[in-house]
Amino acid sequence: MDIIKKCMKKIFNEMLENAAELCDVQEFVEAIKIYDKILDEDPKNVGALVDKAATLQRIGNNKKSLELFDLALEVSPKNVDAIIGKGSILHALEKYDDAINLYDLALKINNKFALTYAYKGLALGEQGKINDALKYFKKALSIDKDLELANISKETALRLLDSKKIKK
Repeated sequence: MDIIKKCMKKIFNEMLENAAELCDVQEFVEAIKIYDKILDEDPKNVGALVDKAATLQRIGNNKKSLELFDLALEVSPKNVDAIIGKGSILHALEKYDDAINLYDLALKINNKFALTYAYKGLALGEQGKINDALKYFKKALSIDKDLELANISKETALRLLDSKKIKK
């Protein structure tokens, strides 16, 4: 029985890689078909749930995406990708406090994931907390100096702070 599970896991991982490649070339519908095939066989496959949720988010289906992130979190409550994904949906829905709470949870689980710091910085920035946001962008860059989202956001925050100084 173990050998069958190992084989299925390998097949599912290959399918997830194929779906990710399709997403890279914006073939979202085809990627979703692959995620659905995996989920038909293994409805609790967290990788497929999270990746399908992220794909649905990319095409603007936030409601279904949020449902899938929630399902992934029921299966694996400490899955950082699902936590961050759900946070990004809540952020898009302008529920910044809820998003920040999820980013904080993700940071408790893994405080070395630069993207989480960048996302929290964005949410703080949306709340007008530019100085706090800047701290999180800098922390993200201290982990991954090439993280484009953090670089761009940091520069934007600095420009906003400079414009506030000039107005005073």
